[in-house]
Amino acid sequence: MSIKRKFGFGFMVAVLASATALGSDLAILRNGFSIRHERREVIDSTTRLYLSGEAGSYVDVPTTEIERFEKDLTPRAVIVSPRSQLEKDLTPTAVTVSPRSQNVNDFVNSASDRQRLDPDLVNSVIRAESGFNPHAVSPKGALGLMQLMPQTASELGVPNAFDPQANVEGGTRYLRELLERYNFDLIKALAAYNAGSRRVEQYRGVPPYFETRAYVARIIRDFNRKKLSEQANTQANIQKANIQKSGGTQKSTPRRQGPVVSRPAAPAPTQQSE
Repeated sequence: MSIKRKFGFGFMVAVLASATALGSDLAILRNGFSIRHERREVIDSTTRLYLSGEAGSYVDVPTTEIERFEKDLTPRAVIVSPRSQLEKDLTPTAVTVSPRSQNVNDFVNSASDRQRLDPDLVNSVIRAESGFNPHAVSPKGALGLMQLMPQTASELGVPNAFDPQANVEGGTRYLRELLERYNFDLIKALAAYNAGSRRVEQYRGVPPYFETRAYVARIIRDFNRKKLSEQANTQANIQKANIQKSGGTQKSTPRRQGPVVSRPAAPAPTQQSE
């Protein structure tokens, strides 16, 4: 479940510094994904990409993760080959995301609650898989936010993998199934999500693929960063509350927290599917 694209353009559009831009463009992310949008707006450290003319149809992306912008010179229809892999008609109408369905955070929180998973983990997987692009299609045919292969999507009961809500529901349930399969060994579950369970069982752990190891490491790194930040904020709030309660200037040094989960020895991004 991966996307691997290479772009030959090296220019950077300075429009990141502007507050608002108009036109049909592509936002090229540092992980190689692209997001087609009608306009964009910079809000603090986030760039809001509006996918259509509707004000509520947007995706928020950290500005630092956007490498550049390009003019959209491709047709709006999404083409997947072979077509027989998909029963749904992939016309612009079928793939259009409604404003309501674009609230990915709500979908992640809801699916994570049902599957009893940390939503930060699911978000880290989505970031690594598609860069939060609901229209993402990999060269191997993986689709949508959590990059479900057509067969996997069918087994999970996801009729349209480009529907963000259905995709997140299916992908989160699949991740939960993998965690249960590997006795909640997160490293093995993530490796299986990327390279397939057969490879994980064949090598009795993370397969010796550069791309799979990098994929696992990137998710663990992103997830740990969120958890450590959360712990730091909690500690700061506790300290602030104690100071207010005592009415003084209490000083304390918070205990250093280690990573939430161990990370495998692995280099930088890119993925590989079975």
